[in-house]
Amino acid sequence: MADLTSNFLGIKSPNPFWLASAPPTDKEYNVRRAFEAGWGGVVWKTLGSEGPPVVNVNGPRYGAIYGADRRLLGLNNIELITDRPLEVNLEEMARVKADYPDHALIASIMVPCEEAAWKAILPRVAETNADGIELNFGCPHGMSERGMGAAVGQVPEYIEMVTRWCKQYYDRPVIVKLTPNITDVRKPAAAARNGGADAVSLINTINSITSVDLDSFAPEPTIDGKGSHGGYCGPAVKPIALSMVSEIARDPATAGMPISGIGGVTTWRDAAEFMALGCGNVQVCTAAMTYGFKIVEEMKRGLSQWMDEKGYRSTSDFIGRAVPNVTDWQYLNLNYVTKAKIDQDACIKCGRCYAACEDTSHQAIWMKEGRVFEVNDAECVACNLCVDVCPVEDCITMERMEGGTVDPRTGQTVSDDYANWTTHPNNPMAKAAE
Repeated sequence: MADLTSNFLGIKSPNPFWLASAPPTDKEYNVRRAFEAGWGGVVWKTLGSEGPPVVNVNGPRYGAIYGADRRLLGLNNIELITDRPLEVNLEEMARVKADYPDHALIASIMVPCEEAAWKAILPRVAETNADGIELNFGCPHGMSERGMGAAVGQVPEYIEMVTRWCKQYYDRPVIVKLTPNITDVRKPAAAARNGGADAVSLINTINSITSVDLDSFAPEPTIDGKGSHGGYCGPAVKPIALSMVSEIARDPATAGMPISGIGGVTTWRDAAEFMALGCGNVQVCTAAMTYGFKIVEEMKRGLSQWMDEKGYRSTSDFIGRAVPNVTDWQYLNLNYVTKAKIDQDACIKCGRCYAACEDTSHQAIWMKEGRVFEVNDAECVACNLCVDVCPVEDCITMERMEGGTVDPRTGQTVSDDYANWTTHPNNPMAKAAE
């Protein structure tokens, strides 16, 4: 049976599923229930400096994006860091860690970008016996207007500076949480490594406005007739998160750096994909807020079953396996030629493939008598749109043409040799043939 035990930065937990720093981890009551439900670890909701607590809005804090079946695809969150006193949070963290020594407990921290502020809070966090800290350099709203959160995460020099302070004043693992609201995530990741960070976690929420009320003409959620940008999370952000994780995992400046994956993890498959791209564990928020803490049981069961089927004994057997297969467009094989193929027995004659191809793609699907749909290979560029819009799984597939056959679209003989844009004759900067 697969072993889901996780060892991330020397921090052991029963499984790689952690709750991210967010409303679900705001207090002792929640965290205890999360551990009892089966979560391997939690990142406590972000702590701030001692003093007057942060003030959150007292109205709606979330906006939503739904699918056609009203399934929640994304949340827009305008809540800030914890609005409970620092001392209360620290006392609760200490009690929880004492009672659950085998579960991971990480303290998320956000204080002003001043050495004294970090020097003051870190010893107090250390007294809780938390397993490590996560520097919240990602929050895009509220706190960023105060010079914290994403305002720090968007400046690599600040990331490196604050990380160095934390490594100086704290002797346990330091994780830097990165913002996606930046052009190139590799730069802040490299800055975190240069500052001595033990790992990075990503992505934090994406700056967003999810919708506008067309009666009041205010963004939602609406507070007294006004709305604000917030942080977008949930299944819809997963593709962005996977891309950013892969960039860090394969960049020479950050390759091999431990990563905690965040962003739309809802199922065991999502978790496995993040881990295949180099994440040592995953953090979850929106899925727990949507379905409750018990969803972790489905995640654990699904991941364990898949690992058993694949013959993986531990997560380390597949962590990072997909990284070598991520490349830049210019290195894709331009001699790889495929054509769409429709399984007539599986086809339900809905015509979605035909409508999509005829109206918006390459007019490569015929509709024949009796609503029989066939692919015209002479026009098919294998764009995959028909596969993506078809409601029947595996009804339409892409079949590779064998070397030596003639592509009816181009009239060219298909080659089995690998060739990419850097060597293509149409490229004026193509490398000279050796």
